[in-house]
Amino acid sequence: MLLENILQFNHKFVENEDYKPYETDVVPNKRAVIFTCMDTRLVELLPKALNLQNGDVKMVKNAGAILTNQYDSAMKSILVAIHALQAEEVFVIAHHNCGMNHLDTDHLIEQMKIQGITEEQINAFDSNAKDWLKGFESVEESVKQSISVIENHPLLPGDIPVHGLVIDPYTGKLDLVTNGYN
Repeated sequence: MLLENILQFNHKFVENEDYKPYETDVVPNKRAVIFTCMDTRLVELLPKALNLQNGDVKMVKNAGAILTNQYDSAMKSILVAIHALQAEEVFVIAHHNCGMNHLDTDHLIEQMKIQGITEEQINAFDSNAKDWLKGFESVEESVKQSISVIENHPLLPGDIPVHGLVIDPYTGKLDLVTNGYN
């Protein structure tokens, strides 16, 4: 089982002090926070493509790097990185070929039902579940939407640049959407 394998590995990892190369401070070395997608292809590729080492940035992730409102938990994490952990820049980095691009919410809801989620549970949302689960049509427009939510947050200091990029999940190539210095 996966949990047992993880715990066995972890025991040896700690015992052998394999954590030593990863020791760092809680304040990001490059004074930045990155908001990105949870896609598995980005776990190692994104930091390598940006020349980031452990401890360089705070990393906040969700499905699609999508921010739709100012009260999202990802937005809270971005604000904590800025106000408590000295981040001075924000990078929104989505990626091409994202599963949230053209997400079929009807199919997703059907998968939920197959896994035992009832219609009553789906309808129990304060808002429409289909709207809440919705992805995006254009990755660049989605990045701009997330930037807008961040930039217009009343708790964001006015001097914090918010940049927008899209990364290729195969090559690591970055496409600039928004230069926050402008």
